[in-house]
Amino acid sequence: MANLLNHFILRPLMMLVLFVGLGKCLLVVAADEFPLGNKSIYLKDNNGKEFPIGQVSFNSGGNGVIAYELNMDTERFKDFFLSMKEMKCLEGKEIWCFIPYPYKHSRTVSASDLRWLEHDLLFMFKTPTEFGANLWNGIYYDMALEGDMIHGTARAIDLNHISAPPEDLATPPYGEADIDDLETATRWLPFIEIR
Repeated sequence: MANLLNHFILRPLMMLVLFVGLGKCLLVVAADEFPLGNKSIYLKDNNGKEFPIGQVSFNSGGNGVIAYELNMDTERFKDFFLSMKEMKCLEGKEIWCFIPYPYKHSRTVSASDLRWLEHDLLFMFKTPTEFGANLWNGIYYDMALEGDMIHGTARAIDLNHISAPPEDLATPPYGEADIDDLETATRWLPFIEIR
């Protein structure tokens, strides 16, 4: 009887405790590897010229989660009235408009998952001669943590995808199937850097 108890109850229970404990350790390690604190956000053109657009503050939220707070430097943007809506835009070779993600979410990231931050830094581009907002010309910066910096490359999205709330507000709505590569050489600000 003691053998059965040990084999079918105690051993699996010990494995579960070990597994949960290791999982917590891995979360703590992931949090320790993430560069916490205040960082500046730069958009970059193809020649490496930087355009500072804001700051983000990363803080450990406990349980291995990294919480962030985003502050855009709106005074660096120019006001454009496009398609009956005021937008904050950068003006250069193209008009590059910041599109705030419109739905409440956790504002959390990890070293391997920056999707919510990517969703909070959406843009739309248009040429200076185009009229109105072209929401199908959306920009999604695909980001990755590299050392103590976050680098990202612009990819194409249709911003109409978020014109209505997603069914699951806890999951970032843009997935790989919704994002396309674009020719970075043809875009004004194809790179983002957070440091």
